[in-house]
Amino acid sequence: MSESSKSQRAYEHLHERIERGVYGPGYRLVLDAIARELEMSVVPVREALRRLEAEGVVTFERNVGARVTEIDPADLHDTTETLAMVEGAAIGLAVSSLSEADVAEARSLNEQMRESLAAFDPVRLTRLNEAFHRTLTDPCPNEQLKGLVDDGWRRLSRLRQSTFGFVPGRARDSVEEHERILHLLETGAPAHDVELAVREHRLASLHAYLDRTSDDARAPEIH
Repeated sequence: MSESSKSQRAYEHLHERIERGVYGPGYRLVLDAIARELEMSVVPVREALRRLEAEGVVTFERNVGARVTEIDPADLHDTTETLAMVEGAAIGLAVSSLSEADVAEARSLNEQMRESLAAFDPVRLTRLNEAFHRTLTDPCPNEQLKGLVDDGWRRLSRLRQSTFGFVPGRARDSVEEHERILHLLETGAPAHDVELAVREHRLASLHAYLDRTSDDARAPEIH
């Protein structure tokens, strides 16, 4: 296997573990240990870590090494709140352009999410969730607004691991909130109602994530 292939394998391994929450915020990524686990030299692992650093997922500290990037609750709040507003507006504008096929595709994705609840794969659920939202924002006729939505997704992906991995119960709630949005679309509800439902759905995920973070911070240490 070439060094570039090894680097890609190391990248995918680390990215998946971070996304699943196996390596949480602040987790120290020990170069030698990861290389031994993957049965490769430290060179491709270091390249993978630098790639993750460029994406904002990993940070390097002097005399410490690589760590999973810590989450700034204020930044996460502002990013999610902004995405809730622009995504809600984008889907609101898209209502008149959404075809039956678009809505059917969104429903199919939500059903796949529902079917995935039993096996509970947070990475798959997260990807299906983004595909659901993208299906509804893509028909938006305002390209600048869609660009803001894209920026929000990219920034959000750098700020936190999968909400579903961190707050497992959120996945089922999310599927039901998607159902409400789909019902509004299928029954011809006003665009404003759809926009508000999307916004509330996005903010509900934020509150679930921050509430769990707050609970963890308050939990007493067990010695």
